[in-house]
Amino acid sequence: MFTVSTEQLRLMFPNAGARLDAHLPFIPLALERGQIDTPERVAAFLAQLAHESGEYRYMEELASGEDYEGRADLGNTQPGDGVRFKGHGPIQITGRANHKACGDALGLDLIEAPTLICTPGYGTASAVWFWNSRGLSPLADLGWFTTISKVINGGTNGLFDRWQYYNRNREVLGLPPLYPIGEVDKIRAFQQERGLVDDGIVGPITHAAVVNAASDRMAA
Repeated sequence: MFTVSTEQLRLMFPNAGARLDAHLPFIPLALERGQIDTPERVAAFLAQLAHESGEYRYMEELASGEDYEGRADLGNTQPGDGVRFKGHGPIQITGRANHKACGDALGLDLIEAPTLICTPGYGTASAVWFWNSRGLSPLADLGWFTTISKVINGGTNGLFDRWQYYNRNREVLGLPPLYPIGEVDKIRAFQQERGLVDDGIVGPITHAAVVNAASDRMAA
């Protein structure tokens, strides 16, 4: 089984310095438990986490969370939920519903203690939960990193920075560089092979096909 080393982690978070120390014991364990266990998956996951958290600098959303008040799509149905369940953890789990789901997966009561995932012991694990809940490892297997960025961010904010981390990580792990320019063509080729609409966009149908293909490969 592939395991990332401490030396490799320090190269992947080059600006974290001593801030990384508290997280180092927990990162490989979280990756292993979440089956982020290949160089391709590790490179993509840790690139996204590094960008989202500022290399573990930001473990809690800087904004107050008031803008989330009353957001039923986030499960914020009770007064004060917006502030209480603002983004927590290195990938910013947001909303009562997401805190509940993440807590259930990790065996934590994140309704009573939502900031537990701001701590090193649970921070990376919460990001792994988010990653797996969105089915992102199969996309990483294919190198569809821009698509992963859109799933996480909802757009392409910080895309250049994310790609810089990604290709640095790939180099650290002995993988060749990848570039965004060919990703749409690869998506279209995948869609054509499976008789899907070849629009080059990974919507729900294409994403499900990718996940199913990954499951078939594992079962073979």
